[in-house]
Amino acid sequence: MPDAIDVPAYLARLGLPELAGHVPSVPALKALHRAHAERVPYECLEIHLDRPTTVCPAESARRIIFGRGGYCFHLNGAFSALLRTLGYCVTRHVGGVQGNADPVAGASGNHLVVTVSGLPSAESPEGDWLVDLGMGDGLHGPLPLVEGQHQDGPFRYGLRASVVEPGGWRFDHDPRGSFLGMDFRAEPARMSDFRAKHEELSTSPESGFVRVATAARRDATGADVLRGLMLTRIGADPSRTVLSDEVAYFNALADVFGIVLPGPDRAVLWPRVRDAHRRWEQEQADLPR
Repeated sequence: MPDAIDVPAYLARLGLPELAGHVPSVPALKALHRAHAERVPYECLEIHLDRPTTVCPAESARRIIFGRGGYCFHLNGAFSALLRTLGYCVTRHVGGVQGNADPVAGASGNHLVVTVSGLPSAESPEGDWLVDLGMGDGLHGPLPLVEGQHQDGPFRYGLRASVVEPGGWRFDHDPRGSFLGMDFRAEPARMSDFRAKHEELSTSPESGFVRVATAARRDATGADVLRGLMLTRIGADPSRTVLSDEVAYFNALADVFGIVLPGPDRAVLWPRVRDAHRRWEQEQADLPR
């Protein structure tokens, strides 16, 4: 079974071993989602360590269990497999994230979206929920899949019908976020639908994941984002700090994002991140004033 995962180990990673064998519920779904957002980082460091990954949920889950994270194909793929194993009704969808510099909307396939159904509540009378751990500074908890504005900690998100994907949905990010929004299709998707885009995102020189070593995590009061050597806090107590040396960089990875790398990985990663940051600084200095 391609989605077979070690459920007890995964729940232990999330700090929720007591949810093994629980009956699916809205409170449990919220607890699982929030713990995942806080404990499992959004990150693309395997690319910068020259270790190719796949979109296989079982492979992604193993990497998560052993202390790492990934981006949308990994995080949402693994989490959706966990939810299915726990008895939730889960659907994967093809989505597309719209960057701040890219006005083109639509489900381009650069994002894996997950919805959960069958959990009606006052927030979601139809019982449908948007579950997404793959947007970096995106969701902390699941959103009821209901049109309107939704508060999630300090951030305010919008959900509405997509104007480019018939029957699909549009997620509008908080203006402080790292991207404008995301569209996703209504119909179910398979993990194989994302293989080609994953290959492109993890190997193309034009990919943001390839250009910049990135990590992010959400919590109840905001988001932490590390791009190269720039550490940014969004939400409560916003700040921006340049991590000026190797010790500060790896301390931030460990303390903020929970990513503890062994010596050989540090020896590969640090000069690449440092040199990329220097090139970025030179590009900024060369811009016309």
